[in-house]
Amino acid sequence: MNKKRKYDLVLFGATGFTGRLVVRYLKAAAARESFSWAIAGRNEAKLYSVASDEGITDVPRLVADIADQASMDELANSCRVLITTVGPYIHYGEPALSACARAGTHYLDLTGEPEFVDKMIVAWDDTARASGAKIVNCCGFDSIPHDHGVLYTVQQLVEAGADPQAEFAVQGYVRASGSFSGGTWHSALNAFARAPRYEAWRRQNRDDLRPADPVRRVKGDAPRIGRNSELSCWTVPMPTVDPQIVLRSAQALPGYGTSFRYGHYACIKNLSTIVAGGIGLPLLFAGAQVPPVKSLLLKVRNPGNGPDQATRAKSRFSVDFFGTAGSRTVHTRVSGGDPGYDETAKMLAEAALCIALDKDTPDFAGVITPAMATGNALI
Repeated sequence: MNKKRKYDLVLFGATGFTGRLVVRYLKAAAARESFSWAIAGRNEAKLYSVASDEGITDVPRLVADIADQASMDELANSCRVLITTVGPYIHYGEPALSACARAGTHYLDLTGEPEFVDKMIVAWDDTARASGAKIVNCCGFDSIPHDHGVLYTVQQLVEAGADPQAEFAVQGYVRASGSFSGGTWHSALNAFARAPRYEAWRRQNRDDLRPADPVRRVKGDAPRIGRNSELSCWTVPMPTVDPQIVLRSAQALPGYGTSFRYGHYACIKNLSTIVAGGIGLPLLFAGAQVPPVKSLLLKVRNPGNGPDQATRAKSRFSVDFFGTAGSRTVHTRVSGGDPGYDETAKMLAEAALCIALDKDTPDFAGVITPAMATGNALI
C-alpha cells in the first residue's frame, strides 16, 4: 500500500479560489520541510498561470479531468497523498476519491456535505480498507476544529481524573465571522435541494453506515435553543456535518468513555438574529426545491469567486467546548482567523502533510474522519 510514488503530495483543483490559497500555504511549508509535490487541474494554461503568479514554476503541473477516470487513476497513482478542492463534491468528488481508494493513495477533501460523506462510506470504505488508503473527508473548517477540539477536550477530562466508566458529554459552541465563496454557496443550495432524497437514501442504508464493532455508545444532543451564560450568547443547534464527524471519531478512538454525547451549537448574541434565521433558512430551503428558483439563487454567486484578502483579514472564529464526565468539567477553545478560506487552507495542507510525513498518526484505513486519520499528530 502506498508504494514508492513520484510525489509525496498532489493538489488537485489548484486553479480554484481555495486551491490557490492551499498552493500558497504549501509553498511556504516547502520552504521549511522537505517533500515533493505537484499541482493538478484540467486546464494546463490555468495551471501555468497559477504557478507563475505564485512563484512556483519549478513545481510540476499535472493535467487531469474528473470526466476522464483514466486521468484520475493516473493522478492517484502518481502520489502518496492527493488533496482535492474540486466541489461540490456530491457532483465532482467521487472520481478522485474512488481512484485513491483503489490505488491505496491517501485522499483529503474539504467537503461539508453529509450526503457525500455517507455515500462514500457505503461505496468505497471496504475498497479503501483493503488497499490501505486513508480517505479523509471534511479537512477544513468543516470539521477539523470540531473533531480535534472534541478529541483534545476528552483528553483533558481524562487528565483531570474523569472516570472512564462515566458518560462523557461535550457541547461545542461556534462563533464565526466572514464571507463565503461561490463554491460554498452552490454546495449549500445543492444540499438543500437534495435533502429529501438524501434522507430517503439514509433510511435505506442505515445499517451500512453503522460501525461493525462500535467501541462505545454515542449519541447527539436533542436539538434545543438555549442560553450559555459563560459565553453570554444564545445557542442554536447547527445542522452541519460536524456532529456526524465527531460522533464517528468517538465510536472509533479510545478515550471517549464508555458512552459519549455531543451537541453542536451556534453561539448567537442577539435573539433577533435567531428569529431572522428561523424565517430565512426555511424560505431558502423551500426555494432550493423549485428548479427555476434554485437556478436564480445559484446565480447570486459564481463558483471560483470568494472574499478578498482585506475581508478575510477581518474574519475570525472560535469554538468553545464544555466537557463533563462524572464530577469533572473542562472548558477548552479552538480559535483562529478567517475560518472558511485562510484557516481552511492551513488545516487542509497541514492534515495532508501530517499524513504524508508524520510517523505517529493513528493506524486507520478506509473512509475515516480527520481525527481518526491524524489524531494528536495534527493537534
